[in-house]
Amino acid sequence: MESRLIRILGIDDVAIFQRIRLEALRLEPAAFASSAEDWEALTDEEWRKRLIDGPVFVAFRHDDPVGIMGLSRQRASRMAHRATLIMVYVRRCERGGGCAKSLLDATVGYARGNGIRQLELAVSAENMAAIRFYEREGFHEAGRIPGGFMHDNREIDDVIMVRRIED
Repeated sequence: MESRLIRILGIDDVAIFQRIRLEALRLEPAAFASSAEDWEALTDEEWRKRLIDGPVFVAFRHDDPVGIMGLSRQRASRMAHRATLIMVYVRRCERGGGCAKSLLDATVGYARGNGIRQLELAVSAENMAAIRFYEREGFHEAGRIPGGFMHDNREIDDVIMVRRIED
């Protein structure tokens, strides 16, 4: 298998962030609460702010970004041990080859090293492949939000999943 690199994007990586985030939103619109149009309307300053707001991990195949996973930590002091996985996407041709696991492993390592004890996420109830992946990786369903988001004029449930991180 070819080598894959996972790294946290820095402030100088806005173009890479834009490229992989917009690809995700355009190719998998049913997977995200945001639309490509929402993000295309952002100013350069808003893109930079979202990039540095929390760590954004990107998987590269050579110099080509092929996956993304962000981490959004709770800000309230009594909730700072919790963080939410956001913007999760892996290019179709990379799925099933360990890319998502590599991104998640890097994210978990970062979280563990920064005092985060619990990871949370919301995933479409219709995305069974993602749900199965998260279950294999130690997440369990904590609840559902009926009609959590709209896609093609349909209400789709959000499945809320949680994983505890051991020290």
